[in-house]
Amino acid sequence: MNHAETKRSGRLNLVGIGPGDPELVTLKAIRILEDADAIVAPMASARGTSNALETARSVVDLSEKEMVQVHFPMKKVHLSEKKHQDVRAGWDKAAEQVMKRLSQGMNVAFPTIGDPSLYSTAYYLLATLKQKNPDLEARIIPGISAMSSCSCLVHSPLALGDDLFCVIPATFDDQRIEEALLRFDSITLMKVHSCLARIVAILERTGLLEKAILVERCGLQGERIFPDVRDALNQKIHYFSTILVRKRGLEILQERIP
Repeated sequence: MNHAETKRSGRLNLVGIGPGDPELVTLKAIRILEDADAIVAPMASARGTSNALETARSVVDLSEKEMVQVHFPMKKVHLSEKKHQDVRAGWDKAAEQVMKRLSQGMNVAFPTIGDPSLYSTAYYLLATLKQKNPDLEARIIPGISAMSSCSCLVHSPLALGDDLFCVIPATFDDQRIEEALLRFDSITLMKVHSCLARIVAILERTGLLEKAILVERCGLQGERIFPDVRDALNQKIHYFSTILVRKRGLEILQERIP
């Protein structure tokens, strides 16, 4: 062996594992998780556990793999503004954990709930890693999004025909949410658990309360559907909660066929 030869670096995989239902984890995601030497998983609470890791455990035996959970603070991220120091610290710590194992030749999987391309911690991690190592190579594995799962559960399409479709976090300010509700035909509101009363008020102002439906813990134990989102007020709503607003129904054939 040539001792001057540099040790092969491991490979990073950012893996979307769906909305939490084990049956909605893709075959490719399972294969990537099985092949990984180490799992670095995000968790929303410093004292909690990783939802992504729990879903991964339900479909793959991880007992022989090295597992690390890293706290990603759930604070607002404005892309054009300076990030909160806790947020940056979380990203940096996750990047350090990943780079340490890649440098040892380990293949690392970073599981993330839903799809990595949609408001996911995966891209914050990737951007941080690229800043430290521009030549880093990574694979991104798509997953089924929570909004797709909710849409199918309640038989309400996200978009049809000439619909204009919008996805917006409920943590945005009232004006941006109201503008989206007025402009688009179909709107998905994510992360509604912490600001439901405010969202209900906005839906009432825009006359869209009757067009909205709230889905909590879609596909999981404790799943609940609220056809009237007001019924969820004053209840403890889980983080996995989504509101779908669809202005037009399913009257696909508006003209009588001769």
